[in-house]
Amino acid sequence: MKIDILTLFPEMFYGPLNSSILKKAQEKGIITINYINIRDFTTDRHHQADDKPYGGGAGMVMKVEPIIKAYEAIPKNNSFTIMLSPQGRKFNQKLARELSQKEHLIFICGHYEGIDERVRQLIVDEEISIGDYILTGGEIAAMVIIDAVARLVPGVLGDEVSAEEESFSDLLLEYPHYTRPRNFRGLEVPEVLLSGNHKKIDLWRKKQSLLNTLFRRRDLLKVRGLTKEEKILLWQGFFELAMLIDEIPERSE
Repeated sequence: MKIDILTLFPEMFYGPLNSSILKKAQEKGIITINYINIRDFTTDRHHQADDKPYGGGAGMVMKVEPIIKAYEAIPKNNSFTIMLSPQGRKFNQKLARELSQKEHLIFICGHYEGIDERVRQLIVDEEISIGDYILTGGEIAAMVIIDAVARLVPGVLGDEVSAEEESFSDLLLEYPHYTRPRNFRGLEVPEVLLSGNHKKIDLWRKKQSLLNTLFRRRDLLKVRGLTKEEKILLWQGFFELAMLIDEIPERSE
């Protein structure tokens, strides 16, 4: 996958996108990330990429000319252009999977009061929002999307099963994870995980995943629904919780 980022602040990306898994993916040639400074395509000596809005009002607006020129300078092949915008489609794991199928992503990062509307009309394929809150610019939002999308590109994680089992992959939260030591300050690893019985472990994990989602993100289950077998697992989970409650001694008033 090729990723091009149009931004006024390319230095913001150097740490987050050149560390950990994304760094290894770039070293292997699985992903290529390029940073295009929009100011390099301005024509005045001050490299001004913004101007006062027509009609008046507070703040400044990013100019159309340098953005379009920067965009036109990018070699394209099956490219898909994204503008980070609060009015865009809400980003989630489903959209991350859709974008991971693209060969070439181009991100346009806004700043100030916004971007000249003609940029959207001329070159944008999709506007995307990462949530209902306001950021200083589109750079951090672009980092979030790139990180979520890149890890779904084949070969990036190394273990494709990892991506399939993570939170939201099936609109379910993940089950709890444990590693050594077996006992830490009185808290024990669940016995089933030490049993070696992979069928029982898989059932336990699915049950915990369902319970986690029910208690913490019930809205996901309302969208996803439950199979008959999953409802049985949830009832079993409730029964086990009830048994744990019964084991707790009563406290006098």
